[in-house]
Amino acid sequence: MEKKNFERPTITKLTPGIPSKHGVGIAVAPVQFIDGLKVDELIEKYGSPLYIFSESVIRKNVNDLKRAFSVRYPKVQVAWSYKTNYLDAICRIFHQEGSWAEVVSGFEYEKARLNGIPGEHIIFNGPGKTEAELLRAAKEGAYIHIDHFDELFLLAKVCQANSVNARVAIRVNMDVGIYPKWDRFGFNFENGEAWDAINRIMANPQLKLMGLHTHIGTYIMTTDAYRIAAAKLSELAASIAQKFNHYIAYIDMGGGFASRNTLRGAYLSGEDTTPSFDEYADAITSAIINSQIKPDKLPTVILETGRALIDDAGSIAGTVIANKRLTDGRRALIVDVGVNLLFTSFWYDHKINPTQSHSGLVEETVIYGPLCMNIDVLRPSIMFPPLKTGEHFLISRTGAYNNTQWLQFITTRPNVILIDTNRKTHIIRKAESIDSIVSNENIPDHLK
Repeated sequence: MEKKNFERPTITKLTPGIPSKHGVGIAVAPVQFIDGLKVDELIEKYGSPLYIFSESVIRKNVNDLKRAFSVRYPKVQVAWSYKTNYLDAICRIFHQEGSWAEVVSGFEYEKARLNGIPGEHIIFNGPGKTEAELLRAAKEGAYIHIDHFDELFLLAKVCQANSVNARVAIRVNMDVGIYPKWDRFGFNFENGEAWDAINRIMANPQLKLMGLHTHIGTYIMTTDAYRIAAAKLSELAASIAQKFNHYIAYIDMGGGFASRNTLRGAYLSGEDTTPSFDEYADAITSAIINSQIKPDKLPTVILETGRALIDDAGSIAGTVIANKRLTDGRRALIVDVGVNLLFTSFWYDHKINPTQSHSGLVEETVIYGPLCMNIDVLRPSIMFPPLKTGEHFLISRTGAYNNTQWLQFITTRPNVILIDTNRKTHIIRKAESIDSIVSNENIPDHLK
């Protein structure tokens, strides 16, 4: 008979609740497989830590979004938000599913073009477009979303100097009942800025007003905010039609749909509080259909949803480096995934599970990364089993922003793999090496 490992006895505070007089039990189930493949074997093959993406989940999410809107509204177009995750393999899955590209910089614009997306299927957002970027976008027929008056005047100058026309929209910020208000991006609805910008565009024959855009915020948990935003953009669209006899082609509702992650400090789990795609679709499409826009002139609804489409499809697998006790008696788990690889741990209480079965014993644990920084904390407090050095764990819902905001800080960045729909694995970004890190460095002659 195999001798069992000794587990230190602990005293756990009980939380009173309905199930019994002994409190609510806490169970941390192991997650051993992703898309039918064993996580431990993936780590053995590709190293630890390891980013893992599921192609099946990505395709399901984007089709769920399209279904929710298309059954409620006749014209819908998804545009993949490159800043959320611009790994080429990820972007191309969305493009195969019919998504356009939504970019916020010249770098992202170039990535979209290299991924085969024509200019007329690129939405160019962002407040910092250069003169050269505006000229290229105008020549290639991209939709340029104007963020401020200086950009409007710069684009007018570019078009005039180069005898080109530009397809444009304006970004509109507004009061939708969420505070603090996101009034940084675009022209304000309430104070008349947006209407001023529209009038200037309509007076310029080289600027073709195609649409209206808003981005009301991020991780929006109330669909009513989208209803208000869609209603205000529809009001603008109806006013444009009345004054200029001009019907815009689209209303772009931006992004901001919440994923099922749980925000730090939230009382309830994101799994229980996040609105569904159907709820977002009800709010947005009802506001537009019930507006003063004529039924035969309804604009296409464009969605730049990022986080809600990719978060569930990504995971990070890692390994326990060490255990220790803090001075207050809590267990500390040191792992090989730091905040440089999991930037979203600053605002999410990410779900973390062991990849192997355990006794069921859990205790309050702090999970630290390997960085020599006191801020390197993945979970400041979690009821977790006492994993041993070398054992593995899986962090769920990490697909959004971590691969665009990650840092080569203290450690190199690891392999990123994709599990395709046939359960085959592919490296979609190779792990960094010392050579790849120093390849862009230059040493002056006097230091050689």
